[in-house]
Amino acid sequence: MNLGWHMNIIHRLFHWTLKKSGQAEPHTNKEEHNDMPSLNQTLNEFRDCADLVHRSYADIGIDLLYFGPLVNSDTLLGDVVNSLLGLQKEQVARYLQQSQFHLASNMKDVVKGILAGQAAIFFKEQAYLADVYGPPSRSVSISETETVITGPHDAFTEEAGVNLSLIRRRVKSSHLKVIKLSVGEVTKTDVYLLYIQDIANEAYVEEAILRIRNIEIDEVFDTNMLIQYIDDSPYSIFPQFHTSERPDAIASKLVAGRIVGITDGSPSAFSAPTSFFEFFSSSDDYYQRWLIGTATRLLRLLAFGITIIFTALYVSITTYHYEMIPENLLITIAESRSRVPFPPVYEAFLMEITIELLREAGARLPTKIGQTIGIVGGIVIGQAAVQAGLTSNILIIAVASSAISSFVIPSYVMSASIRLLRFGLILLAGLAGNFGLAVGIAAIVVHMSGITSLGTSYLTPVAPSQMKDWKDMFIRAPFNLLTARPTQSNTPNKVRNKMRR
Repeated sequence: MNLGWHMNIIHRLFHWTLKKSGQAEPHTNKEEHNDMPSLNQTLNEFRDCADLVHRSYADIGIDLLYFGPLVNSDTLLGDVVNSLLGLQKEQVARYLQQSQFHLASNMKDVVKGILAGQAAIFFKEQAYLADVYGPPSRSVSISETETVITGPHDAFTEEAGVNLSLIRRRVKSSHLKVIKLSVGEVTKTDVYLLYIQDIANEAYVEEAILRIRNIEIDEVFDTNMLIQYIDDSPYSIFPQFHTSERPDAIASKLVAGRIVGITDGSPSAFSAPTSFFEFFSSSDDYYQRWLIGTATRLLRLLAFGITIIFTALYVSITTYHYEMIPENLLITIAESRSRVPFPPVYEAFLMEITIELLREAGARLPTKIGQTIGIVGGIVIGQAAVQAGLTSNILIIAVASSAISSFVIPSYVMSASIRLLRFGLILLAGLAGNFGLAVGIAAIVVHMSGITSLGTSYLTPVAPSQMKDWKDMFIRAPFNLLTARPTQSNTPNKVRNKMRR
């Protein structure tokens, strides 16, 4: 015990002596590079990296380091290599003073620059960085998950620079601000936060920046992965950030006063704050006549009710509440179920799981084969199940109607959440009939009432009630009536349409 006490005193005296003498305490953090740039240290840092290219030009005293897959070969040759090779050795120093070359002050900047697709130029114990980034990328194409009949058909790609350009083409304003952040201790993924100054609420911008900066994780590869780290309610089944692959949809969110996030490597962007009802609107609603857009939006809300209730209601009625069925229909249902050996709840679970298996198989297989599996599999399995006495015709209709209705919802993430809720309501309906179904629906409403998106109510404009927002939420009113931005965005600039006719 005395030995330990003496060792502690000696340890403290040692650190106090270092502090008084001005010497820094030793550290072993290999991730920090505060020393001057060095070619040998850089090569050592990237040892065993087969894709690192090292070119040495002894006649002018230059060494070049870059990752081949990350740079644009034409840019590298035209702006860097050919220009340097045409110089004398004494002219190189002056040439590297041009604005296209950035002097790196330490090893950390060199390593970070090379990883970001820059070329490192070593000359006389100094290192310069030149931006020659240009890896192969997918060209702009149509969205596979958010198809529209009218309107623009371009979609985001995995290249953040391309996605920013698609938004800049639509929002030609100097007030459109872009903040660059980095997420992931290993991947160091670039995240761009966009907002329109004087329209977006600054408090939302600061909150989003704070949440992204507080993420401590090794990797982030996609926008849908990122938003799960900044959700208000991470354990909720409902998505709290709206995601889209369409530049026109994201541009409209910006103009509405919301903030937008783009993740490098992801073909989708998120917007916030958002509400539950926003997931039922589509860009198509604004590109068609207002009556057609309104009818389509109301149809989606009806499809939402059918998706979560229809199969559960069948289980409830056929198990506990036969009195709710008309007499003629009751005879048909009784005949259909006469050969089925299972209770309705087991029957419903069997068919719902089968439908989900077919849906997942169709999504993972190539497009042509997936469509064949979905159509043929559904018809064959459904007909065979009825003939084998495993299910009734009425249940096949209920399950098929629920599945079709789920496809009407524009957001795939919200559609998946709703499909999962359906299983819980079927179980409650099988246990307690209509009472269990009512309890399940009430629990869903209570849960959504407690969810927030960047601190705003998830059920806006219903709770709190904002009747003036209903004309652009449940219906799509004519454009001359859509004069104000959504209340949820809490924008300082509320007017967006000054048309009088």
